Amino acid sequence: MRGLHWVLSNVAMLAGAVIVAAPAGAPAVAQDETGFQAYLDTLGRQALAQGVTRRTVDAVIPTLTLNPRVIELDRQQPETRPNAPIPAFEPYRRQHLSAALIAQGRAAYQRERPSLAAIERETGVPESIMVAIWGHETSYGKVMGGFDLPRALATLAYEGRRRDLFSMEFIATLKMIDRGVPRERLVGSWAGAFGGPQFLPSVYLRLARDGDGDGRVDIWNSEADTLASIANYFTNAGWRAGQPWGFAVSVPADLNRAAIASRTSSPRCPRVHDRHSRWKTMAEWRALGIVPLRRAWPGDNVQATLLEPDGPGKTAYLLTGNYRVILDYNCSNFYALSVGLLADEVEN
Repeated sequence: MRGLHWVLSNVAMLAGAVIVAAPAGAPAVAQDETGFQAYLDTLGRQALAQGVTRRTVDAVIPTLTLNPRVIELDRQQPETRPNAPIPAFEPYRRQHLSAALIAQGRAAYQRERPSLAAIERETGVPESIMVAIWGHETSYGKVMGGFDLPRALATLAYEGRRRDLFSMEFIATLKMIDRGVPRERLVGSWAGAFGGPQFLPSVYLRLARDGDGDGRVDIWNSEADTLASIANYFTNAGWRAGQPWGFAVSVPADLNRAAIASRTSSPRCPRVHDRHSRWKTMAEWRALGIVPLRRAWPGDNVQATLLEPDGPGKTAYLLTGNYRVILDYNCSNFYALSVGLLADEVEN
């Protein structure tokens, strides 16, 4: 899912890889397949140890083969570049907040109002935020991936770049089968995300919800289940009902940015969080000359950070704790800003 991007290094990818001897001169693909089949035995034992039934292990493991395309796509992911320049937000905003995405979002918002209203009443997560996540992740259910999930996840685990993560997610797909999810439904992105919310299997097991009351959790075909699952994710991550995610502001030219610089560093995706100022109340931001561009101030005691994604003199944003919940879905300022801005558009 876009909501679960990873920045992975090629060096780390090779660490801990299973090496299986193969005849001299054997093709590399054949060697990889030999090693993969040996590794599947390890995955099967791990799955059984974690409570997966023997029936499911025996039904799935023998059907799997290595997927070279998944490895190719994984190796195309950018490495961590701590000192690389951060591009401007505005081109990203134009691309990811297209007129078509907004129009489709408004149509989906109106079409799903009965389900959305009921979910918001229960969870406090705004209808528009649910729709915006759905839109950014899968274009409102139109693009959900075509990779066989057990095969893709077993391949990624074998590759070794993030073996612990992907072996856990592979085992979670087997647990989904044990829970009654049909094997043929386990289709999604090459990195293991699936359905309308683009959940990983472990997230599905924890947080996916039945939104239409039919007794099943079908985030592939049920829009109500998709939206209820997104809302449950946000509730679990700490969404505060009644607070905005943030809003665009203008910043006075003489603002002393050194005085508001953050003095802490986040242990999770620090480069994303380091771009934010320290926390201040809305009353304190107002006293510093910050002016909302398109909305009224929320309560004076609501806390927010300042983010200037394109630097001084360009549109800036005050961002509340709810913005951090969007970052929990996908730890990217550009993604989170685009979700918030799309949410504002679809409810207008």
